[in-house]
This record gives sequence, C-alpha cells and structure tokens, in this order.
Amino acid sequence: MFKATKIALASLAAVNAEVYFKETFDATWEDRWVTSGDGKFSLSAGDFYGDAEADKGLMTTQDARFYHMSTTFDEFSNKGKDVVLSFSVKHGQNIDCGGGYLKFTGAGLDTSKFNGDTDYNVMFGPDICGSSTKKVHVILNYNGKNVELNKNIACKTDELTHFYTLVLKSDNTYEVHIDGEKKESGSLKDDFDFLEAKEIEDPALSKPTDWVDEAMIDDPEDVKPEGHDDITAQIVDPEAEKPDDWDDEDDGEWEAPQIANPEYTGEWHAKRIDNPAYEGVWVHPKIANPDFVDDNEIYSFDAFGGVGVDVWQVKSGSIFDNVIIADTLEEVTAFNTEVGNQEAEKAMKKTQDDEKSAADEAARKAADEAAAAEDDEDDDDDDEEEEDVDEAIKDAKKEL
Repeated sequence: MFKATKIALASLAAVNAEVYFKETFDATWEDRWVTSGDGKFSLSAGDFYGDAEADKGLMTTQDARFYHMSTTFDEFSNKGKDVVLSFSVKHGQNIDCGGGYLKFTGAGLDTSKFNGDTDYNVMFGPDICGSSTKKVHVILNYNGKNVELNKNIACKTDELTHFYTLVLKSDNTYEVHIDGEKKESGSLKDDFDFLEAKEIEDPALSKPTDWVDEAMIDDPEDVKPEGHDDITAQIVDPEAEKPDDWDDEDDGEWEAPQIANPEYTGEWHAKRIDNPAYEGVWVHPKIANPDFVDDNEIYSFDAFGGVGVDVWQVKSGSIFDNVIIADTLEEVTAFNTEVGNQEAEKAMKKTQDDEKSAADEAARKAADEAAAAEDDEDDDDDDEEEEDVDEAIKDAKKEL
C-alpha cells in the first residue's frame, strides 16, 4: 500500500513533472473512450470500495467476452527521458481466467477498430488463468516484434484494488511496482531478448575428432572371474520332488520348478576408473557476432498516442481505473496516493465477508436444527408404529 506522508506529498507536488494522460472515469467517460469489442463496460465501484463515487471505474459486465475499449491523447515521444505508465485494476469477481492489463499504443490509433491485432508500444498488467498463469505481463514492441520480459513477476490474485506501475528509463533500465512497492527491475538489454547475442560459436571450428571427453573408463586390469558366465540366474529347485500322483502319460514329463540361483551375481561389468587421457569438456570457441547491433534507445518510442483495454474474461467484474502516464515516478506515486482508497476498501470487504460468514453459519445451524427435529419426529412415528404392531399381535392372540 502507498505510505507517503503529508510532508512527502508536499515535496512531490513541487516536482516539475509532465503528465501526458490521466483518467479516473466519471459519468462522461463515453465522451472520451470508444468500445469496439462485444463485451460491455459500465461505470461502477463494485460491491466494496473506499468511496462510492471516487472509486468508480469501468467494469466488465458480461461473462465469456472479449473486451476492447480505447482512447487517444496528444502524442508524445519519451526519447531522452523516462516514461511511467500506471493504472489500477480490481478483480472483484474473484477472477478465474482473464486479463487485467492495458495496451499503450503509438500515434494514430483508430479507436473504432481497436482489437487484439492492433499494434502497440507496451502491454503491461496482470493476467490470471487457472493455476498456471498468475503473472504481470511486460511486453515491449521492438522493431515490429513484441518482446516479453524474461523474468516472472507474480500479480495480485485477491478481489481488491491494486495499482500497477511500469517505469521505462532513458538509461535502458526498467522497474515494475505494485501498490507502490518495487517488485522487479533490471536492464532492458539483459532481461529482454531485444538484441542479438554479442558472441556466437565460431562456425569455422568444431570439436576435434580425437578429443577425449570420456571422464571414466573400464579398468583394463579388471578381469571377469573364470566361470562367471556359467552361473545361471535360475536353477532347478533341489528340494522339489515329483508328486506321487503324477502320471507321465496323462500329465506329461515332470520337470522340477526353477528358483533364483543364490550364487548368481548378475551381469559382469568391469570397474570404472578415471580416464588418464581425459581432456575435459570441449568448449566451443566464440567470436564476435557480426549480426549484433547495440542499441541504447531500446526504451524509447517515437510516439505514444493511445491506451486501451484488450482482454478476454471468462467471469466478468474487473474494474479498470486511475490511468496515468507521466515522466516521473514521483508524480505517478503522488497521484496514486491521492486516488487510492485501498485501506477503506479492504475494511468494507472484511465487514461484508464477516457478515456473510455469520449468515452462512446461522443458516447451517438452522439447517442442522431442522434436520434434528425431523429425526426426532421420525423416531416418534417409529415408536407409534411399533405400538400399533404390538396391539395388533395382542388382538390376534385373543381371537385365537
């Protein structure tokens, strides 16, 4: 959770930051955003929140749908400076399979046709599907190819609001924050496969044919014991006797059963010893890769100009909110702190959960009591039936 103090917030406000885009969603959201998928959005704070109005965002409302929604803003380039992309998402439906990420596009986005095939600069945010996928996607487009972060970042899987923030720095590094806490960072060159390898195996060289890479060999002085191969795995049971009632004409020739030979020690193998000619593992010499081209501007894009939701959801109910794009992490942190009501939301959710647990317990107790009362009534009926049977037997005896 965000823990900025009033003093820290005051100092952050003084930062000369540039905000390129900001959206908290209100009743006029349809004036700015275009829905291009079959899934419908509605303005909602969900079933639990910190502030009924301020916490409203765009909620997915239909199960098993593709959701496409986007908007545009004045284009800008992040060349030579940092860019920070951030938003919040709440999976209030306890999502089982669906995306919660955003796509940040270049300039000229046609919002009426925005879909899964639309080109983008950055795809960022959580994705959950079953037990196998619970991660934060960080995908950057580089020379027309979408390249994903090689590291795995676990996303939040509860039903509360969480803030996801990606920082792309002009020194070709990145940071991923969740709820104001840095979860991952590193070099774009090291943690993404943007560039060719600096070195490759020398194609002109190969392992010499006489290279000895067998570390162990059979001991040439270890000789198989004489007669070893004559010892069979099975032998005739010396204690077996032909049954007295065995008839060779009817039963065939009698053969004693076989048993494991206690003297059999298995297939013989020579002892293994260190190979005196061992040269070690052959390492393929490397040379500079002629296809390697360094790039110190991997982080930069010629233009950012749009942002959208492009996700599939099996179970709807995710709320997207608080989108901001700026050039400093401090500005984004201050904004997220201002709009975040996570503690109040958590308290409301706990109250609801406690009330539901109490109601479920009361219902269970009532059901148990009803079942017990029904059992008592059945026992009374059984006793009455037994009394009726006894009376009938008595009456029959009198008549006899």
